[in-house]
Amino acid sequence: MTGYDKHYEEEHHFGEPYPDLVRFFRERKHRGKVLDLGCGQGRDVLAIARLGFDVTGVDISPVGIEQMLFDAKKENLPVNGVVADIYEYPIDSSFDFVLLDSMLHFYKRERKRETQLLQRIMNEMKSGAHLCVFVSKSKTTEPILEEILERESRRWNIVEDTYIRYPKMNSLYRMFITRKK
Repeated sequence: MTGYDKHYEEEHHFGEPYPDLVRFFRERKHRGKVLDLGCGQGRDVLAIARLGFDVTGVDISPVGIEQMLFDAKKENLPVNGVVADIYEYPIDSSFDFVLLDSMLHFYKRERKRETQLLQRIMNEMKSGAHLCVFVSKSKTTEPILEEILERESRRWNIVEDTYIRYPKMNSLYRMFITRKK
């Protein structure tokens, strides 16, 4: 049992996806392949799949993946679910979008590991692919993410950088969407 399995006893524990995330995917002309790392119960996966994307959700929680796949099957959505550690999951060149929703916090004890994860993902993604990162508004998290994106600016263009409200907890999140050159 993982730490999140207990949270997932509540159906749709984290609520609905961010409306701005859904809008971003709705506006894409190309309905490609999406990889959601740390997908949990699949709130983003299911919403994106409803828009016609082929989505793979990866999470360490078998309970979350099982719930996501159950909901996807009910709606006949093109969803794959993988129980795996996101720190070890490879990013293959078939993915057009990689999503990290509330996965990066850069707490002191996890900072190095999360920084290495983000850098690995950015290196493994193909040219033209989009990286969608959502982090809570924070005096520590945002500057670290900004620094990483600034270092990578010669290889990545920022498509969107805005604050959005997470409805369930009424808190602010920052939405960074970048595209690899």
